[in-house]
Amino acid sequence: MSNENALFDDDFEDVFSEDSMSDHTPSDIDLNEVDDSVDQAVAEGAPMGLTADNDTHGLGHSEPSGGDVMLPAISIKLFYEREETRGLLEVSAQDRRMGRATVECIPGGIPAAIAYMSENPTPNLLMIESSESAGQVVREIDALAEHCDETVKVMVIGAVNDIMLYRQLIARGVSEYLVPPFQPLQIIRSIGELFVNPDSPFVGKQISVVGAKGGVGASTIAHNLSWALAENVKVNTTLVDLDLSFGTTALDFNQETPQTVADALLAPERADESVIERLLAKPTDRLSLFTAPATINQIMDIPDEAYTTVIEGVRRNVPYLVLDLPHMWSSWMLSTLIGSDEVIVVCQPDLASLRNGKNMIDQLKAKRPNDHPPRLVLNMSGVPKRPEIPVKDFAAAIGVEPDVILPFDPELFGTAANNGQMISETDPASKSAQAIDHLASTLTGRAVEPQEKSFLKKLLGK
Repeated sequence: MSNENALFDDDFEDVFSEDSMSDHTPSDIDLNEVDDSVDQAVAEGAPMGLTADNDTHGLGHSEPSGGDVMLPAISIKLFYEREETRGLLEVSAQDRRMGRATVECIPGGIPAAIAYMSENPTPNLLMIESSESAGQVVREIDALAEHCDETVKVMVIGAVNDIMLYRQLIARGVSEYLVPPFQPLQIIRSIGELFVNPDSPFVGKQISVVGAKGGVGASTIAHNLSWALAENVKVNTTLVDLDLSFGTTALDFNQETPQTVADALLAPERADESVIERLLAKPTDRLSLFTAPATINQIMDIPDEAYTTVIEGVRRNVPYLVLDLPHMWSSWMLSTLIGSDEVIVVCQPDLASLRNGKNMIDQLKAKRPNDHPPRLVLNMSGVPKRPEIPVKDFAAAIGVEPDVILPFDPELFGTAANNGQMISETDPASKSAQAIDHLASTLTGRAVEPQEKSFLKKLLGK
């Protein structure tokens, strides 16, 4: 191993410290306040429903622009000084993104790492913690380098923000320097950045929409959310309808699609970027649709791997992917929900929704401990003469506050469905349309862009 300027392989950017992450908690949205919040966000150009935590430790990362992917099958050794650091990495190792990585934690800091590396093979990632002075850390790093392969990535966890120490470590080829406190997701993303293949394709953020029971309007929410993302927030979006037998995407968007997502699922090995692009319908410049065949003429037994392959293929083509999931429960459904960047559970304010929704949310919270909790959309609130669970009681029992509450408005939704339109097209000023826009803004951190009236509408005074 060379002892010149780069003692460790330094083939990545000067990335320092960790993401400034915060655990954003959704708030209960009063429909009477939605109009004002949307107007204010548009006027100020600020994101709605999200807060920016700018208190970073070190130089910090920004929120990733795409979705999160699993780390490759790498070996990680942590030589720690503090039990808190060991506990943090052990929690991180249970995260969905690190399912293929192997992690071992060894006490003793850099001296223990030197002793271990002198007798054992070098892991893919060496994480070392030191509370020593800058000069001592540099000397110990130089000693450690004599026992490591040049291809190893090294992450140093230090005690203070010391820019001079940081520069000295980077000059020696250290991959990353972090200063506590930090959260598991910050560690996971910092590790991920070290092993990103620069030739690997971008992956978009995956948003899964699922109903707590049949008939709660999950597909309606998924479709209108996709439209809001594409046309009102102005981000390229693809909607995938995975309800193969009864999906309504083609109907809701008034599209005739001879080819559907089933064509890709039945031959996933051929579903490359060009094939997927040909199968997609394009109702607008920013919105693409992967419609369902919506037929019971053929019973399709699709392997779980086919769903994974097709979903990953679509994610490589678009910044935002919305999955309209069927009302069912299976291994591929669970793995798809766990692997999503965001999960939206749609409920009505009734007992069946509460029971099913709580079961789903509790399970997903347990399996996605470092992700935002599943988001709750309370749909069809205020049906005349129907007994309902009050919103406050529903939220307390299910364990999350609703991100949005949509009123029962059969005329608006019925008119939109019969015309093959989204509610934002039918009545953009309606509370339901603005609530969906609010949700789209929350998911992207972008403000809804004001819609310009056409020349004809201006003449008609509409």
